[in-house]
Amino acid sequence: MSHLPVVVGFGGVNPAGRSSFHHGYRRLVLDALPLAAQQRTLQSLAALMGVDERMPEAERRQHILAHTLIRKIESAAFDVEQVAWNKRLHLEGGAGQFEFVTSAKQLPERVPEGWALRDIGGGKVAVTLDGGLDMLLPTHRKMDVSSAGQLPTGFDPSNYYSARNHPRGLQLSVFGASDALQSMGIDWDTVRASVHPDQISVYASSAMAQLDDAGFGGLLAARANGGRVSSKQLALGLADMPADFVSAYVLGNVGGTGPSLGACATFFYNLRQAVQDIRSGAVRVAVVGAAEAGIDPRVMDGYATMGALATDADLLKLDAGSGRSEADYRRASRPFSSNCGFTIAEASQFVVLFDDALALELGAQVHAAVPEVFVNADGYKKSISSPGVGNYLTVAKATSAAGAIIGEHALKTRSFVQAHGTSTPQNRVSESHILNETAKAFGIERWPVAAIKAYLGHSIGAASGDQLVSSLGIWRDNILPGITTIDHIADDVQRSNLHLPMSHLELEEDSMDAAILNAKGFGGNNASVCLLSPQFTEHLLRGRHGSHAWKGYCERREESVAQANAYDEAALRGELSVRYQFGEGVLESNDLDIQADSIGIAGWLKRVELPNTSPYTSWLASEDAQ
Repeated sequence: MSHLPVVVGFGGVNPAGRSSFHHGYRRLVLDALPLAAQQRTLQSLAALMGVDERMPEAERRQHILAHTLIRKIESAAFDVEQVAWNKRLHLEGGAGQFEFVTSAKQLPERVPEGWALRDIGGGKVAVTLDGGLDMLLPTHRKMDVSSAGQLPTGFDPSNYYSARNHPRGLQLSVFGASDALQSMGIDWDTVRASVHPDQISVYASSAMAQLDDAGFGGLLAARANGGRVSSKQLALGLADMPADFVSAYVLGNVGGTGPSLGACATFFYNLRQAVQDIRSGAVRVAVVGAAEAGIDPRVMDGYATMGALATDADLLKLDAGSGRSEADYRRASRPFSSNCGFTIAEASQFVVLFDDALALELGAQVHAAVPEVFVNADGYKKSISSPGVGNYLTVAKATSAAGAIIGEHALKTRSFVQAHGTSTPQNRVSESHILNETAKAFGIERWPVAAIKAYLGHSIGAASGDQLVSSLGIWRDNILPGITTIDHIADDVQRSNLHLPMSHLELEEDSMDAAILNAKGFGGNNASVCLLSPQFTEHLLRGRHGSHAWKGYCERREESVAQANAYDEAALRGELSVRYQFGEGVLESNDLDIQADSIGIAGWLKRVELPNTSPYTSWLASEDAQ
């Protein structure tokens, strides 16, 4: 019997704020919310950003709004006007010979050929050489790209636990996983006691790995810049480290771990593994996530050189005639409109999945169900970066799967799309055609499409996680975020069967049963998700487990809701806690009780059951019969 993977917790952080309890989503649609919801959203951001409570309310609001979402990169990341680099320089003496003085300690181990050394005392030497000298001169330059989806000003994940010089992506991973875990309202020890140790798995990664100075960035630059490689940079730079850190320091996980990479579809690649393992019964609890810290001049240099990022100059060209002398950083990302490139962002998104039976047993809140995740490659390609046919397959599969579950009429009238929507000219053409052709094939006349990168930018590996958590918010508040950074739809966008709203779209309560979430990754990494609404998921669960079981579940859920709300209230007061257990509960070999049929592990109520039957027994019997 197939099990249904349900979302029982979600959390993280992106340029809109903390994800849990829909705070980040509500920043996107702030002006469409009732006043009380607006104030709570601002309170959440104020606590995260460390905003002085004594600041006048109007000034406080303006400060929060100005320092969230896409904006000009702020100094907490780096100074876009003064980016360090090394300029090649050739020096020659006026009379053919060149001489300079340096400390003897600074001489290279191998003195270059042609150098003549003369001791001049005081630990210094004069170096004379024929010809010239090539050198690298440390200097600064202005970045061509000044906009990004930066985390809210004042938020620093390293302030919430002992970060020990961790790369920023790993700091975000710890924060995001902890936020998701505590949003459940169920103690983690209760979850551990309810399942076998190997029935918990973690699927998390980053697409770009850890490229700042504490990771691969520092590793690769150290010798070139005259520094030393640290013992941590290589290990902590690996792309699988988000999963490793969450397993080792947040969960104490001894079950499966399966970090997956798929460029901009990385979160969905991880989600796919979790869904498959829960449906098969191999796993009952899955923690899924991705974290990316791409606002780094080296990373942005790479994307800008590819022509992928929206440069300041190109943004000004888009607004030619407006009289602007500076790029409109807030509107740098313009999905499905006249645009010039994507806007890089940083984010961490994590979700906790249970199988349906465990969710009912523990009284977990159910925010959605994920019955299917589809992945397809592009086939033969002319360019590794160009779009291909694979995304047509994933979108069609996800749409068909949704229709099979919710019904043909509901698919046509009660579903919406979360587009990849990167704000590149190539994406607006290719993705709009994919979505439009799919809508035609399934008889969908006016398919609502959200493109939240207009607000958040593109967080690479975590981007599809941004799409998932914002979909949960749409079902909670019945507001589809409009593409508010644009004033027109580009002429080459296919939209005969699509609705691309340029203002927030208010939906009737419980009017959407399913969402199709789409991600198109560099290299042909296409992934699409069929996501079911919490209302439709509850309908499925009641049908499977019966009214009696449902009544008991609802009673148990009250406690989970109360405990989750207590966590959120503490966070709103600025008392947000992060679960991080370094060096606690470390297991050694003498903590295991190994038997022929099972292994007991200290601290776990249930044992790991060892496989003692063969799925191939009948094969051997068939051979004997022959």
